[in-house]
Amino acid sequence: IGQFRGQGRFARALRTAFRAMHRAPAARGDFPHDAALQIRNDEGTNAMRAVVCRELGPIENLVVDTLPDPVPGKGEVVGDVKAGSVNFPDVLMIQGKYQFSAEPPFVPGSELAGVISAVGEGVSGYAVGDRVIARSGTGAFGEKAKVKTESLTRIPDGVDFETAATFTVTYGTTHHALIDRGQLKAGETLLVLGAAGGVGMAAVEIGKLVGARVIAAASSDEKLAVCRERGADDTINYTTEDLRKRLAELTGGKGPDVIYDPVGGAFAEPAFRSIAWRGRYLVIGFANGEIPKIPLNLTLLKGAALIGVFYGSFAQREPKANDALMNELLEWIRSGRIKPLVSARYPLERTVQALQDMMARKVTGKIVIVP
Repeated sequence: IGQFRGQGRFARALRTAFRAMHRAPAARGDFPHDAALQIRNDEGTNAMRAVVCRELGPIENLVVDTLPDPVPGKGEVVGDVKAGSVNFPDVLMIQGKYQFSAEPPFVPGSELAGVISAVGEGVSGYAVGDRVIARSGTGAFGEKAKVKTESLTRIPDGVDFETAATFTVTYGTTHHALIDRGQLKAGETLLVLGAAGGVGMAAVEIGKLVGARVIAAASSDEKLAVCRERGADDTINYTTEDLRKRLAELTGGKGPDVIYDPVGGAFAEPAFRSIAWRGRYLVIGFANGEIPKIPLNLTLLKGAALIGVFYGSFAQREPKANDALMNELLEWIRSGRIKPLVSARYPLERTVQALQDMMARKVTGKIVIVP
C-alpha cells in the first residue's frame, strides 16, 4: 500500500503479503471479521483495521484487513479516523475508472474527519489532539490514515466528526460549480437533478444561500420531501412527471437559468432542451452510469453553455482560489447556514453495502463509514 512504502524490511514484507493476497480468492460480501486477513507484524508496529482494494474491479472484492499503523513522513500527520465520507468517485477509483488512479493494494475513501495522533518531521501549525478534516484521496476507510498537511482543514468548534467528514467534497464541488463555473445569481432559477443525493442536497442549500429559486428533481416523493425541508422552492418527481412539461409549467416556458447535473443518463437531454436563453448546464458527474450524448446544435439554439466541473483538479491547480472557497464554506457551516445531512452510518464491515446503497441511489444526503 502506498502509505507504507519506504519503511524498510517491513514494507517489503507487506508488499510480499499483498502479492500473495492477489493470488488468493477474495473475500466477498459484508466482510465477516473471521475472513479478514491478519498480517503478522514482526517489527512490533501497532495494527489497525482497514478496508483494502487488492485489485481494481468490482466493489464486492473489497476486504477488511489488519494492517500496520501508518507512520508519518516529512510534512505528514497520522490521524485516528472518526468518520469517512462515502463519495461516488470512491467507487470509480476502486473500479479503475476515475480520472486519478491509485495503485492496488490501497485503502479507499477520499475524505475523512478525525484527530491527529502523530506528526512527522517539519510539521508546523498542527499538533497531536487537533480535530481535522482531510481530503485524503485514499485511506479514509480505515481506523487510521496518513495525510499531507496541505490537505488538512481544522474542524470548526461545534461541528461533529460526521458532519465534518461529509463537507469538503460535496460542498466544495457545489460551491465551485454554482458560484464560480455557473455564475449563479440571486433571482435566477436553478434546476438540481439528483437533488436528494449528497452533492444535490448541497446544491439546494447553496442555491438558496445565493438567492436563487431552486427546483429540485428526484426519483421519489419521499426524497423530494427532504429537498423541500432543505429549502427547495419547487419539486419534480421525474419518475412520475414529464420533466420538460413540468419545467415549462414552473418557469412560464422560460426554463431554468442554471442546471446542476450530477446524474447524467436519460434526463440530461430533456433538461438541456428546457434551459433558458444564455443558460449554463453544469456537468458534475454521471451517477446514473451513462454518459449522455447531447446534440451540440442545442447549445447554438439556446445560446447556452455546457460547463464541466472538476473540483479535485480545480483545488490542485488553483489552491489560492480553493482556500478562499473553503474559508467561505467554513464560515457558512460555523454559522449554521449550511449543514450536511448524514442519513446513515456503516461500520467498516459494511463498506460494500454502503457503496452499493449509494450507487443504487438509495441514499438521501450523505452516508459515512465509522471505524
